[in-house]
Amino acid sequence: MTTRRRAAPSRARRAERGRAARPTRRGARGAAPLSRLALASGAAALLLVASTGGGLWAWGEAGGRGGTTLRRVQWPGGLGAEASAARLRELGLARGWALAAYLWLFGDADDFLPGEHLVAVDASPGEVARQLARSPRRARATVTIPEGWNHLQIGARLEERGVCVAAAFRVAVRDPALRTELQLGPEGAEGWLFPATYDLHVNTAPQDVVRRMVAETRARLAQVAARHPGALERLRAQRGLDLGAVVTLASIVEKEARLAEERPVIASVYLNRLSDPTFRPLATLGADPTAGYGCLVEPERAPSCAGYAGRVTPAVVRDPANRWNTYRHPGLPPGPIANPGEASLEAVLAPAATDYLFFVHVGGGRHAFSRTLEEHEARTRP
Repeated sequence: MTTRRRAAPSRARRAERGRAARPTRRGARGAAPLSRLALASGAAALLLVASTGGGLWAWGEAGGRGGTTLRRVQWPGGLGAEASAARLRELGLARGWALAAYLWLFGDADDFLPGEHLVAVDASPGEVARQLARSPRRARATVTIPEGWNHLQIGARLEERGVCVAAAFRVAVRDPALRTELQLGPEGAEGWLFPATYDLHVNTAPQDVVRRMVAETRARLAQVAARHPGALERLRAQRGLDLGAVVTLASIVEKEARLAEERPVIASVYLNRLSDPTFRPLATLGADPTAGYGCLVEPERAPSCAGYAGRVTPAVVRDPANRWNTYRHPGLPPGPIANPGEASLEAVLAPAATDYLFFVHVGGGRHAFSRTLEEHEARTRP
């Protein structure tokens, strides 16, 4: 049997099959321009958004940071970006046609906290937004509190530095809920606002400032107590003085002392007055600064405080209506009258061993100390 060979396909037929098996060059080249066009369009759109957003962000960060002109703002809360922008323009805190867009993209307007704020007028829109949201990224301020200042003076300094409203700080110092939280006495945080230099955020809730300062006082008290083991326990056992009484007495020492070496001596005088049976009136401190503090914080309670301008007059000393008057009321005053530093706290925990009952200023910040009234009066005669 003979086998027949299959005829080889002609060149034309092979060429026709090849053309059918693979895409035409026109089709391959036609798809590429469409793909590149889509990618280019997307990249251009992204670039436009990025450049617009970047420009908007740069605009929002332009201008002052922190500011020197401050304004109290009562923020209602619950406002979106557009309503917040309108209110900021109305308050003169931030301007510009792009403000709403900036707040929507970057400003976190939904996070603005309701309530009272202290906001820098000449800050950038971004900084204003961070202040209203009390963001941890907002500006900071360095605040120095001198020893012996009371809470009224501290509040004024805090407002001056843009940290919080002075009136709101005064309320926080006496706030019953905060007093309970921090385990303070009935007069609140006065005396527990430790004098130091603090690094604080601007526009901080005053309660948080109080918490920070009270924590510092407790830390310093622990350090002083560690240097004098058993001192607090002895004061409690022998004189009935607890930690609050130590702070109160230290605040009086702080107001009376000018020289570091006299602080333990002045502390001994007041401790002697509380316990010496010969001192009259019995168990009174007889401290001018306590009576003056009463006129400062409760002038309406005592007739003698009318027109008080910082000077303790004989009328103030004689007035029993002033509950801070330690000439008329025995024992310690209702609470601290200032905020003592570490040296005054230490003077109470480690007082000098004296029998002095009197002292008088003799110039240059120095005092002369006496045991008897006769000796004291001899020093005070002209």
